Amino acid sequence: MIGGLTLSARYRRIGLYFAIHSQNVRTDEVEAFIRQVNRQVRRPLIVVMDRLSAHLSAAKRLAGDDRFVIEWLPAYAPDTNPMEPGWSQTKYTDLANYAPGDLLDLEIMAERSLNDTRNKQDLLRSFFHAAGLKV
Repeated sequence: MIGGLTLSARYRRIGLYFAIHSQNVRTDEVEAFIRQVNRQVRRPLIVVMDRLSAHLSAAKRLAGDDRFVIEWLPAYAPDTNPMEPGWSQTKYTDLANYAPGDLLDLEIMAERSLNDTRNKQDLLRSFFHAAGLKV
């Protein structure tokens, strides 16, 4: 999975974007995801990422595009990433004790959880607060 949160500068509305992949997410998927979010929000993005190697190489590909400004989270500090509580919400709250029959069942339930989460502004705000960020 790959995911991200957006924050509207004008309205302070938080968006949750995600994509589910059957394989590990690599550079191509990271770049495509960021470009897709940009197409959906129709504004330049300040993209804040951790230092996963796929993120580093995707940032190099996006470097010449003025629609993207890349910023980095501190190394080895997942607690500063507001997306981490989002993943925890799905894994440890919404899908706690869920035993899928197969990968497709898991994908459907994860997508349902994330779609439900994206409609809860208070919960999304709590992800930023958990990372020590003011919204």
